[in-house]
Amino acid sequence: MNRVGLAAIAISWSLLSSIASAESFTPGEPVEKDFDGFARPFLNSHCIDCHGEIEPEGNLSLHDLGPVDEVNAGIWESVWAQVTLKEMPPQEMDQPETVERLQFSAWIASELDHEMQAQGGFRAPDDPDKGNFVDHELLFGSLPEGIRLKPTSSPARLWRVTPQEHITRLNELINTEPEFDPEKPGLRTHGDAVPTNHGGELKLYFGTDRIIYWQGGTVAYATAVKSVPAVLSTARDHGLENYPTFYTVNSAEATQIMSVAEDIIRYMADGPLSIAKPHQITDDVNAAREFMEGDIRGLPTSLVYSTKTVRPLTPVYELLKDDDISEAEMRDAVNFLFEALTFRPPSDRESEDYLAILKQSIKTLGTKDGAVLGLTPIFLDRDALFRPELVQQGPTDEHGRVMLQDWELGLAVNHALRYIQPDDSLRKAIIEGRMRTREDVKREVERMLADESLRKPRILQFFRDYFDYDRGGYICKDSRALADTGVNNRGTAHYQAMFDATASTDRLIEMILADDEDMLKRLLTTKMVVATKADNVYYGKRNSAAEIQASVAAEKQAEAEAKRQATAELEAARKALTELEEFLEANPDEARNKKKELAEKKRALAAAQKKLEGDKANRRNAPNHKVTEVALSGPEIYARVSRRSFGNGSMKPERILATVPKDQRLGILTQPSWLVSHSDAMDNHAIRRGRWVQERLIGGGIPDVPITVDAMLPDEPQNTLRERMRVTRETYCWTCHKKMDPLGLPFEMFNHAGLYREVELDKPVDTTGEIIDSGDPALDGKVGNAIELIQKLAESERAEQVFVRHAFRFWMGRNETLNDAPVLQDAYRAYKENGGSMNALLVSLLTSDAFLYRTRDE
Repeated sequence: MNRVGLAAIAISWSLLSSIASAESFTPGEPVEKDFDGFARPFLNSHCIDCHGEIEPEGNLSLHDLGPVDEVNAGIWESVWAQVTLKEMPPQEMDQPETVERLQFSAWIASELDHEMQAQGGFRAPDDPDKGNFVDHELLFGSLPEGIRLKPTSSPARLWRVTPQEHITRLNELINTEPEFDPEKPGLRTHGDAVPTNHGGELKLYFGTDRIIYWQGGTVAYATAVKSVPAVLSTARDHGLENYPTFYTVNSAEATQIMSVAEDIIRYMADGPLSIAKPHQITDDVNAAREFMEGDIRGLPTSLVYSTKTVRPLTPVYELLKDDDISEAEMRDAVNFLFEALTFRPPSDRESEDYLAILKQSIKTLGTKDGAVLGLTPIFLDRDALFRPELVQQGPTDEHGRVMLQDWELGLAVNHALRYIQPDDSLRKAIIEGRMRTREDVKREVERMLADESLRKPRILQFFRDYFDYDRGGYICKDSRALADTGVNNRGTAHYQAMFDATASTDRLIEMILADDEDMLKRLLTTKMVVATKADNVYYGKRNSAAEIQASVAAEKQAEAEAKRQATAELEAARKALTELEEFLEANPDEARNKKKELAEKKRALAAAQKKLEGDKANRRNAPNHKVTEVALSGPEIYARVSRRSFGNGSMKPERILATVPKDQRLGILTQPSWLVSHSDAMDNHAIRRGRWVQERLIGGGIPDVPITVDAMLPDEPQNTLRERMRVTRETYCWTCHKKMDPLGLPFEMFNHAGLYREVELDKPVDTTGEIIDSGDPALDGKVGNAIELIQKLAESERAEQVFVRHAFRFWMGRNETLNDAPVLQDAYRAYKENGGSMNALLVSLLTSDAFLYRTRDE
């Protein structure tokens, strides 16, 4: 071919290249490309070298991969993950242009969604665990030429309430919670989330404030009290859960809700009489006890309720207190119950429809039963179980978006912070048409954040979801493995300690939130802990074999010395008494004068015998040689735990604010609540801990484990966890595990009950680790232990940005997209410019387009 021809080809390739590089990409817009013209050339250029027909990497061959279909969807999903995370092609290979990569990723997702419609579509991009698949640098840096963002919004949707929200709504109907007391900031207050009981169960309990006597201990009492469990289910193990697209209400749950509704309505009407006999309602406990025959511990008949009325008396009570009821009373009951369950007044049509159901039910079944059955359908109203954001009214802007307004906007703001109905100020603003603009939202959000008496449990729930420190009580431990950690493995002692540890971490976070400065850094690096008496063990140090041996020897020596001394005292007392008795036998006339002395010497002998026997009993209650307990001390504080009638309750200070042992602990990630939450039945879970650090602080993404991988460590009790994790360093595994293992292994300075340790299996514990390919060169490098790792990340701007990304997901109920980059940057700027303020971050997020606007699915 002549030079002119070659030049022509070169020019044409140049033109094609410039055209390709000039292509633009708008996230969310369809990629109008096909397999042969776009996808196949991409695979040939960037993938086939490693994944060809002969000896392909990871045994994954793409040389004959065709268009996306039902058969090869799994392969394409793997390709999507690898390309989106920039794992493919490898870093040492030529990389596709940013626009080309984004287009290819979006094309695969679109094709998979089409092919997987029968299974609900391709949902991986919407999964909270895949949130980090969106490129961090593109979100917080400058965008390359060719990326065109469009104004963001969230999809119109129905947002199902969580189990906690549902239980709280029901609790409001039958229990009156105490108002805020600024002198007792940890005390449970109206508007707080309903706490789990000491077994970790989320339940609604009836009439606990009126119970003045019960037979049996706390367990019998808790068994006797009528309760209903949380009905709505979630799939949460770790991480964010409250994504509206993930949950619905099935028929089994609806049936349970109807049953629960009947119990609640009857209690609203009759109080304890709906669940107890008349003789159990009295202020005279002795009179009630006359009816209690036999062993009734744990039975409803073992309870005595006071005559004081403490439940809310509502229009439902007024409706059912007499047989003669009016239509006005029926309408009042319907309207009250509707707003109590949906948080908004019913429309005229809704009110008439439910009134008609109530009338028909009463006509059929009579006043009492008919009213109960006639009101229960309200509990299954769509808006009692879902919060709608359907934007069916309001103008569409030039970008196809509709702004939330009135009740939808007001309830969105309320839901962002609270579990109970809007307070009077917010309700009034909605009714008066003052919840329609960004400025309206900012006004109400700032007011609510500033009002300490308005409880805002959704903020604390975010930190629970983000840090994942509330799972420890649910990690079922092997009894022998638990005993080896050094903590008490008898009964439920450990699990109760973990539920208490969750409440302690809750309280610590609330205290840091109150200061509202450098939130993430302080949470990661605080040296303060909220502690119970049991924490003297959990914050202690697991002893080595030599230390255990020394402790045992010291105890034996102390026992021997105590026994020698007690025996000597006993012999001396016995001798003194014998001598006096012999004297009196020889001198009977002195008996009267020596009577007092004789009694004293007998008492001294009895005391000496008792002391010796007591020393023997003490020796049977041996000290815990496995642990050097720490002496935590500090001022007493309150912490919200279970309802006040269960266990210690929260009516008095039951914790202290203490300082952790120097050089052993630092921040939330070294508290037992977090460490145990990221463990398993037998040992630490370095992979899970490392994954948490990678995803929550560094912002990296981890692909799903391939179905061909047996993700199990070898069963080698003679080897340390680090030694058993050698299998993850195999080439096929290390690509992903290098993002997790070196971040989790520094936490080997703690055992799986959260105790500090210096040895494992009598070997010096190896706590070294490394940050690899974080995206921030200043972060990358080796660390000596978890403390160094945490200190490094706490100073990282990237970690703060990743924290903002997770806050976005929690409050928007979805993963971020590139179109959300301006929202994230504004939120991060607000956080930084206001000294690490959570309140400033929230105001920015809740006044953003992503929160305010919805796009209708026509």
